Amino acid sequence: MDIPTRWMDVDIYGHVNNVQYLSFFDTAVNGWYMDNKILDPAKSRQIFLVVETGCHYFAELTFPQVVTAGLRIESLGSSSAVFRVGLFSGDALETAAHGRFVHVHVDRETRRPVPIPEEKREVLNALMP
Repeated sequence: MDIPTRWMDVDIYGHVNNVQYLSFFDTAVNGWYMDNKILDPAKSRQIFLVVETGCHYFAELTFPQVVTAGLRIESLGSSSAVFRVGLFSGDALETAAHGRFVHVHVDRETRRPVPIPEEKREVLNALMP
């Protein structure tokens, strides 16, 4: 997924602030869910909530620049998915950052974990190595 940086993403040091990287992860993962029709954020009875994040930084991202996010799933549990997200600067072949993004599949009302249904699991398996 291509994500354009915005003027407001840049901090006083002239690069994209670290908190924005997590926003890019969230945009990439949830955008992928919606593109693959396994989540409607406004209507789905089950949703995915972030329970853990992490990021390793290797190169600065700046404005104006397009960041490309690449996804894979490291592991898929009965109600959770561990995503690895790589952020690439423009046409760079090396990641500017990579992160870990853990989602738990929950009931929208109770916020309690529920098993990932087989039809969603089949779609998620496409990102497994």
